[in-house]
Amino acid sequence: MKHSSDIKHSAKDRNLFILAIVLTTLGLIAVADASAPQALQEFSDKFYYVKQQLVWAVTGIIAMITLANIPYKLWEKIAVPIFAVGIGLLAVILIPGVTAQILGAKRWIHWGPVTIQPSEVIKLSLVIYLAKVSVKKKQILAFLIPLFIVCGLIMLEPDLGTTLIVLVIGLTQIFMSEVNVFKFIGAILAAGAGSFLLVMTSAYRRSRLMTFLQKSEDPLGKDYHIRQILFGLGSGGFWGVGLGQSRQKFLFLPESATDSILAVIAEEIGFIGVLVLIVLFGLFVYKGLVIAKHAPDKFGQILAVGITAWIGGQTLLNISAITALLPLTGVPLPFFSYGGSSLITVLAATGILLNISKSSYVKSR
Repeated sequence: MKHSSDIKHSAKDRNLFILAIVLTTLGLIAVADASAPQALQEFSDKFYYVKQQLVWAVTGIIAMITLANIPYKLWEKIAVPIFAVGIGLLAVILIPGVTAQILGAKRWIHWGPVTIQPSEVIKLSLVIYLAKVSVKKKQILAFLIPLFIVCGLIMLEPDLGTTLIVLVIGLTQIFMSEVNVFKFIGAILAAGAGSFLLVMTSAYRRSRLMTFLQKSEDPLGKDYHIRQILFGLGSGGFWGVGLGQSRQKFLFLPESATDSILAVIAEEIGFIGVLVLIVLFGLFVYKGLVIAKHAPDKFGQILAVGITAWIGGQTLLNISAITALLPLTGVPLPFFSYGGSSLITVLAATGILLNISKSSYVKSR
């Protein structure tokens, strides 16, 4: 006969699993809707993109279920080779002739029909590696050196948005690892100064910042993307124009199924609908933090914190960029934006969270 604590814990695991499935399903609906005009124009099949996203969703869910049943302590044992693979993929992408340059950046590796975005893979491998470092109680440089190596390689693509997310992940894990507070503040200042230099030394990134600060300077050029996003948000109003009724997705809004998908969602389901999505993401972050709090050991705790900071931080950055609170950085919305690497890694990370939660119950018995 099951104890009440057993039932409560299994319910918590089930709730997180269901939440991930709900977010993934809503994401599939959003991709089907937002990508239809572009898919029809490019492939004469309005379901082209969502069919690919469905394959990735199924793959990710299988990965989530599989990793939920693999003891999370395994990742501590193989953290170094996992991190090395992540670094290797980032390095490969920079080799001339290996990858194609798309929209001014090299971010994807193509192996036949398979396309991998190493910057998505490195998020998970870095989370695992820094969790292992935290167990060793090493000095702050043991955290900062791998973190800055990853940031440097990603910036060479270039990809400022992912660099910011990686910094959020790393600094959160460093803070939770109880390093010297003055050294931690120094790390934040160094990260801030480095980010500012990276922005100011690149004409493209500097232009993005100026566009953010001066939105009325070039409405048909540099300001076009954010203006179309804001038109979508304004058109949606409180209740939205109705599911499937977005105007912006008809090739007015760049990246309508990827980085800007929230703008289409907001236009169709309005402020109330987006608020519901924010609540769902908030629940995910809350459950991640609860899992971290009750993790059986420090590795599990820092691992859960890193995964939660990654998904929560990326969500916050995407929403902030779409609502013009921050400059556009090209960051996908977890579970929603079109793209296999992002969706599969996020679902795989959720599987690890589920196993940490399961293991905390086993230890408490």
